[in-house]
Amino acid sequence: MLQNIRDNSQGWIAKTIIGVIVALMAFTGVDAIFNATSDTQNAAKVNGEEISQNELGQAVDMQRRQLMQRLGKDFDAARLDDKLLREAALKGLIERSLLLQSAKDANFAFSQPALDQVILQTPEFLVDGKFSAERFDQVIRQMGYTRLQFRQMLEQEMLIGQLRAGLSGSSFVTAEEVQAFARLEKQTRDFATLTLKADPGSLKLSEEEVKAYYDEHAGEFMSTEQVVLDYVELKKEAFFDKVSVKDEDLQALYQKEIANLAEQRDAAHILIEVNDKVNEAQAKAKIEDVQKLLSQGENFAALAKKFSEDPGSASNGGDLGYAGPGVYDPEFEKTLYALKKDEVSAPVRTAYGWHLVKLLGVQAPEVPSFASVKDKLSRELKTQQVEQRFVEASKSLEDAAFEASDLEQPAQDQGLKVQRSAPFGREGGEGLAANREVVQAAFSPEVLEDGANSGAIELDADTVIVLRVKDHKKPEQLPLAEVADGIRQRLSVERASAAVQANGKALLVDLRAGKTPVAQAHEGKNWQLVEAATRSQEGIDPLILQALFRMPKPETADKPSFTGVTLANGDFVVVQLKGVSEPEGELTAEEKEMYHRFLASRAGQQDFAAFRNKLETQAKIERF
Repeated sequence: MLQNIRDNSQGWIAKTIIGVIVALMAFTGVDAIFNATSDTQNAAKVNGEEISQNELGQAVDMQRRQLMQRLGKDFDAARLDDKLLREAALKGLIERSLLLQSAKDANFAFSQPALDQVILQTPEFLVDGKFSAERFDQVIRQMGYTRLQFRQMLEQEMLIGQLRAGLSGSSFVTAEEVQAFARLEKQTRDFATLTLKADPGSLKLSEEEVKAYYDEHAGEFMSTEQVVLDYVELKKEAFFDKVSVKDEDLQALYQKEIANLAEQRDAAHILIEVNDKVNEAQAKAKIEDVQKLLSQGENFAALAKKFSEDPGSASNGGDLGYAGPGVYDPEFEKTLYALKKDEVSAPVRTAYGWHLVKLLGVQAPEVPSFASVKDKLSRELKTQQVEQRFVEASKSLEDAAFEASDLEQPAQDQGLKVQRSAPFGREGGEGLAANREVVQAAFSPEVLEDGANSGAIELDADTVIVLRVKDHKKPEQLPLAEVADGIRQRLSVERASAAVQANGKALLVDLRAGKTPVAQAHEGKNWQLVEAATRSQEGIDPLILQALFRMPKPETADKPSFTGVTLANGDFVVVQLKGVSEPEGELTAEEKEMYHRFLASRAGQQDFAAFRNKLETQAKIERF
């Protein structure tokens, strides 16, 4: 389709389209055209705020990838219901929009410097314990964000987090609730189990039964949709051998770098903030009082620990460590660089409040020799040239791919080879297929259906590719012979489980009615006794534990309760509850605190969920 439009853009098709647009404008006006299409770009409106189709598409794609990661690479992505994914993703976007609106209405805010600190301290962005810009770009690119988009998303998450913390943190529980919960949590139970084994191997299934199941569930036995890509890869490192640097340029860069070297100064300070609670005059008076104490011979570090309102340095005697020019507030820096070692300044006002500044030490800059940094400088100069060439080559490759009907000529123009990927589906795969943008491009209508080449896709900061679909393997009905063994195994397990479950339920009826004495229920098998089992007892199937602690307490010691549980492997387990023991004695202070925190947290989550539901019921929500 796209290629046809390109080929005919100067012909009768383009003229006809233009003619239709002109006619529409004449009859209905420009506004009518744009208004008619405005809502097609949106997935929903929440109190007037738009959620675009693009946002929804990204959310659906992210949800699909998260599900695939949980379910494993062997899971067939074709079994995921796109409609359900879309509904779930849209619901999440609407909830997010409502929470952001509520946070803004409540005047929650998160400063840009605080946002910087969150990013700088995020473990995923650190290399050898230090923030790495390259690692940051790599991680957010894999998530599908630009730097600006990631910052916006993170700021929104912080605002929602503030709102959640404010609501959840206001919840409380009573001492009686703590005691009641602890009594249930610490309760133990004595029980016995009798396992009735499912035996799939004893069942014989006819070919007709297998064929009937295959026909009835045909939609479950489809091959996975896959594509094989041809692609051209352009790498930045290939350009380093094609550029050179001059000695005079190296010398000029060296002189520039050593000229920028500056001495480092170790500053300490005592800060009194000016804020909503302390006005200008009060803060200045307080810093002057501290100054008087200094003049009377008191220790600066001790006074910083006692009076300074900078939590990051007060505990360290006000010491800020060594730093060069450009780090501190201009007034603070001007004062610092006017001091002599061990000298303390007069009170100085900055955007944060009033300071007393002390110079603890000075480090002269270390000037490296030209020889020791020559390779690094050469790399820097080459990198500048390579970056420019790489950008130009990437644009040239994209333009050539747009015009071409395959990738041979664009590859030849750049001196590259056309490479081929392994088959992969919409859930992605390994190598090239692990990149979300590659998968999106490969399965886009333009590339998959129209046979067009993709635009330039940035795999990382140093690699760009363009791609086209070489082979598209659509989902097909798998032949019966290929899936017959799996059907036979599935049917055998289902039927064996149903048979043993029927026997188990009949046994339960007799046990509860007293028709079958407990001692005679085992038919050659022994009851497995467990005493004083807790809710987190190790070595017991969670399904059995869950059923056990839902059972009613036996009326008398000689009249146990019974229930049945079907396990994941098809076995049926008869559970006999013999007795329940309540905890004795008072809770320790540590236990009370632990249970209190847990219950308060759970109550807070419930309060937040109720608040979220209330926002939704009161909001004006339009879905398109």
